[in-house]
Amino acid sequence: MRELLAAFLLTHVCTTLPAQAPAFAASEPDSRAYSDPLGFSYSLPAEWQVADTHASSSAAKDRAAGNASIGGEKKGMECLEAPITARRGNPASVIVEVLVPFDCFGQAVTQEQLPGFGADVAAGMRQSADIANPMQTTYTLGSHHLWAQRSTGNLKGKPDTKYTIEVACGLLKKAAVCWVVMAADDAALADFEHGAVTLEDDPPAPLVPAGAFKQ
Repeated sequence: MRELLAAFLLTHVCTTLPAQAPAFAASEPDSRAYSDPLGFSYSLPAEWQVADTHASSSAAKDRAAGNASIGGEKKGMECLEAPITARRGNPASVIVEVLVPFDCFGQAVTQEQLPGFGADVAAGMRQSADIANPMQTTYTLGSHHLWAQRSTGNLKGKPDTKYTIEVACGLLKKAAVCWVVMAADDAALADFEHGAVTLEDDPPAPLVPAGAFKQ
């Protein structure tokens, strides 16, 4: 599964960083929101743009499927979705949302497996970026437990632009969902962390609470 997530994220990040994209449909004058029928929503400021997730998801799946050697891997690749792929700024910052519906995958990710699942998503970024100083944490949003990792890095072969790379993953009744950011500046990281997320019946809250990574 790690290799599939790696190829999936690699395609999304590398195609989205230079891309131009249509915007979200605005839900409020200063923010844009995405709601998923599996029971969550996520909001970003209006200046973020969304890439063509259908095209990029298809390309990512095709690439990863070529590396899938067994039936379970191919099935996992078929189930991966990226409902949000967003970018802003120059140099560009990118946010990708990765979703694995349990009905499609054939089994649920358990709470005990969440750190490993999140670590696989974070490891996927190593295919496109040189990663350093990873720091992990866990926290709760309402009734949901989340796992997160923050690190620093740069795109392979492009050391001039430094990024903060952050992954936050949680479990819903019907899916596992992760948000990934490559933030080129503090403002992009703040947008990612402060974006209001609603997980099932819990009230809206920032995706990553203030102080989540403090030792």
